[in-house]
Amino acid sequence: MRRIRAAAAIAIVTSLATAATGCGGGEGGTGSDASPKTLTYWATNQGANIEADKKILTPELKKFEKETGIKVKLEVVPWANLLDRILAATTSGQGPDVLNIGNTWSASLQATGALMPWDEAAFEKIGGRDRFAEAAVASAGAEGQDPAAVPLYSMSYALYYNKKMFEEAGVEKPPATWDEMVETGKKLSKDGKWALGAEGSNLSSNIHQVFALSQQHGGNFFDASGKPDFTSDANVAAVKQYVDLMGKNKIIAPGNAEYAQNQSLQDFARGKTAMVLWQSAASTFKAHGMKDEDWGVAPAPVQSGTPGQGRQVNSMVSGINIAVFKNTKNLDGATEFVKFMTSHEEQKILNGTYGSIPSVKSAQQDGAFDTPDGTVLRETLTKSAAPLPQVANESQFETAVGTAVKGLFADAANGRPVTTESVKAALSKAQQQMPK
Repeated sequence: MRRIRAAAAIAIVTSLATAATGCGGGEGGTGSDASPKTLTYWATNQGANIEADKKILTPELKKFEKETGIKVKLEVVPWANLLDRILAATTSGQGPDVLNIGNTWSASLQATGALMPWDEAAFEKIGGRDRFAEAAVASAGAEGQDPAAVPLYSMSYALYYNKKMFEEAGVEKPPATWDEMVETGKKLSKDGKWALGAEGSNLSSNIHQVFALSQQHGGNFFDASGKPDFTSDANVAAVKQYVDLMGKNKIIAPGNAEYAQNQSLQDFARGKTAMVLWQSAASTFKAHGMKDEDWGVAPAPVQSGTPGQGRQVNSMVSGINIAVFKNTKNLDGATEFVKFMTSHEEQKILNGTYGSIPSVKSAQQDGAFDTPDGTVLRETLTKSAAPLPQVANESQFETAVGTAVKGLFADAANGRPVTTESVKAALSKAQQQMPK
């Protein structure tokens, strides 16, 4: 999931479950006076800013209107506000017909019953489930249930690096393992510049990184029954390893402990940091003034060897799903819009513009995505990415553990020791905050 803020998620299941059946009127949306020739659509902020998204999406929505006669009322909702907006929509009845959600929210929202389930019949209306990459569908809801949404944009993490800074430091290639990351990082962290960017106050970013590290240590944050298991040795080791990049290894600037959304990308674009772990970042770099030849890309590091299945996971399955509110009064139009947005041609256009990977297999295999970063991202999604836990309490997990990691980064930035014991204590506190 990209640029997601999980604050306010503690109440998500109870709030939505209570309100999902109570929606009333809403012009062009889920209300009783909704026009069959009008749809409301909440899109997520995928581009450099809200206006960029409007510029990208508006011509495509006009195309849909020309083809179907259905006008789409677009609102691009910032990630920082999206979850709160979804909660408010379900209580006020003023929600959209169709909306984008980060794929890690799928199971949490699915548990509320607020979103239309995509059973076999629904998938057939948009061309069939087998059109989509299975890893992307697996991140659209809990295992064993009909997905709560349809994959729209697929992403994974990669390691982006500044070629000029590498050359100046005499570094010939990007690190493939975490030991190499530390070794390389010490060569790059000098003269007021730093090796690796991080966003210690970005709860989602924290979760994404420690999840992959936990997988590499053979761990998971939930057991087979879906119960939290935050304090396992593997999870403690994963969190400590990540925070140690700042505290012990000193290859992340202490100021990054306070960084929130996108600040590490800005430092990278300005040549303040040499590397950043990010999701499908090419279009964002361009928006910040970088040229394609300024940066390179490689798979995110693993503990040893090369990325692959099992303990060689080096990314979450990231992406954006498109969902339909279950109580929409324009179900046919909403379904037709999802079909349009996931068509081969639109998948090529939108993912090509945003620098993400199509969720539709035929578009994913198009030669337009055989770019250096496109190849790395696609290979990661296919061979070495795993979905975040698809459990009803996933959003609460992001808030609790993401906040624990934020606190540990603050300790590291202020010179306080981050030990195995202090990490375990922070994760224990996070686990106590989870619903029983």
